[in-house]
Amino acid sequence: MDLDQLREIIKLLKEEGLTEITLCDGDERITVCREGGAAVVRSSEDSAAESRIAEEPGVFTLTAPLVGTFFRRSSPDAEPFVSPGDVVAPEDTVGIIEAMKVMNEIKAESPGRVRRVLVEDGDAVEFGQPLIIFDSL
Repeated sequence: MDLDQLREIIKLLKEEGLTEITLCDGDERITVCREGGAAVVRSSEDSAAESRIAEEPGVFTLTAPLVGTFFRRSSPDAEPFVSPGDVVAPEDTVGIIEAMKVMNEIKAESPGRVRRVLVEDGDAVEFGQPLIIFDSL
């Protein structure tokens, strides 16, 4: 995708008041979303890199157990539940997914060290979507 096409997509995003657009062309997949007023572009290459990391020995991924809006913190001014480098135990809260106005705490399933958080506050998540990559302890 060239720069002019990307500019047109960002313009459409703003004009239509959308928060996210995903375009697929063969194997290429690009997602453009607004985060804090800025446009962020994610490509299928980002997803492929995350998949390779998750397949390494001693690494596991926490996925979304339901569809909703993901939150990394309990309130806008609170610290994130987890950040890269943090160690978690089973049942530690690592995020919240809001679904149908119900706040569902997302808990760690196994002990581990946070390697990478893949979603941000306010991101829409799908069932089974990777949320956090951990190194096993």
